[in-house]
Amino acid sequence: MRGRFAPYVIGMGLIGLALCLFGFVLYAFISRETYLGFLVAALSSSLLGILLRSFGERTADPSRREALIGVLFLWLIIPAFAAIPFVLSGHLSPLNAMFESMSGFTTTGATVIRDFDSFPKSLFMWRSLIQWFGGVGIIVLFIAVLPQLAIAGRQLFFAEAPGPTEEKLSPRLRNTSNAVLYVYVGLTIACIMLYWFGGMSFYDAIAHAFTTLAAGGFSPNPLSFQEYAPILSWISVIFMALAGANFALLYRAFSGRPRTLIRDPEFRTYIAIAVIGALLIAYFIRHLYTPSGALRHGFFQSLSILTTTGYASTDFALWPENAQMILLVLMFVGGSAGSAGGGIKVVRWLMIVKNTAREVRQTLHPRGVFPVRLGGRVVPEEVLRAVAAFITLYIGLFASTTALLVAFGADFVTAFTATIACIGNVGPGLASVGPMANFADLHPISRGLLTFAMYAGRLEVVTVFVVFDPQWWRIPRKAFRR
Repeated sequence: MRGRFAPYVIGMGLIGLALCLFGFVLYAFISRETYLGFLVAALSSSLLGILLRSFGERTADPSRREALIGVLFLWLIIPAFAAIPFVLSGHLSPLNAMFESMSGFTTTGATVIRDFDSFPKSLFMWRSLIQWFGGVGIIVLFIAVLPQLAIAGRQLFFAEAPGPTEEKLSPRLRNTSNAVLYVYVGLTIACIMLYWFGGMSFYDAIAHAFTTLAAGGFSPNPLSFQEYAPILSWISVIFMALAGANFALLYRAFSGRPRTLIRDPEFRTYIAIAVIGALLIAYFIRHLYTPSGALRHGFFQSLSILTTTGYASTDFALWPENAQMILLVLMFVGGSAGSAGGGIKVVRWLMIVKNTAREVRQTLHPRGVFPVRLGGRVVPEEVLRAVAAFITLYIGLFASTTALLVAFGADFVTAFTATIACIGNVGPGLASVGPMANFADLHPISRGLLTFAMYAGRLEVVTVFVVFDPQWWRIPRKAFRR
């Protein structure tokens, strides 16, 4: 059965993508828009998917290496096929189409689209849908799939769980995935209805609900939420907050255990950061808006950036520098573990702060034993090492990408914020990549680097960089036996 897992998983992913694409062929045809791109993508992905599935085996028991290969290739191949409609529509070049598609599936929300008016509605809905799939995909991946891996995945799950011990929703992967899916779909439907009742067209309500629950931020409106009624901003604040929370905790809360949320240290810290950030922003921009307007923009942008959704209720690139600094800090925080949000994650920062405090205390009392505790439980040392490795790789990728973007012509503010916006899957940055701008003017190599940054950031960096370890490429001796 070895060697059959990755082809099966990738094949099934492509077949699922093909079914959605065939649906969009019909949607574009009914809307009297071009459907050639959807048709070509549907046929090619279905053919390759069926071929790979025939080589795979549903009951295969994958090795750690093969399971990791399946995850890494799935998040490369699916966006590549999803980019075909963008290319064949004639609106985007292959590089820009891959950037847009990767931005969708990784729920980043950075865009290279210049002229929104000329873009077909079917393509706008398509990029919203791929964000929705990317959101649920990453939640299932890091709550249900990666715990099954002994390399990287289990370490990452320990670091991302509400506490330091593995805490599954159910003993079966399928039940775990279904539980998350029920919450995700239910919240999406509720979001659609509230957006619609709040004044959005039904089309806009669906498109925005898809990208709100995915913490993605794609909008068919070039001004994002700036032109919508204030009530819609407050509705979005609620659902962005839910999208950035741990879905395992949300499932328990909706199942009759609401105290689970209150008792969780990560959730309490997450809410505290969002509220403090919102109030600080509102204070710094109080001279630009009415008191209610300052509070609305403060809470909206605080949640939007913290959860890495990336919506904009106004052009915050024009705000005072102290307000922009708060947003920049939030870009480095991210949402909760097990959420649709990206970034470093709140629980990792909790561990870093507690571990730093322990090291300071250890300096004063060299012989003392000071375990790091989170939620009343001791965090294993291997988890703290995994978090340290993640932070090292994250900062290293951020610094090197920023330097390369500057080398290819971007100013420092643009390069700095574009890089953290892509690695953290936030979406908009500042300066030339602000909320009302796009990434199309960056050098082609810079756009390629940022596409990789989105990919690496969404898969938690360590999972991607393991392929750069020479040990990865060594064929096990068992392969030569028999």
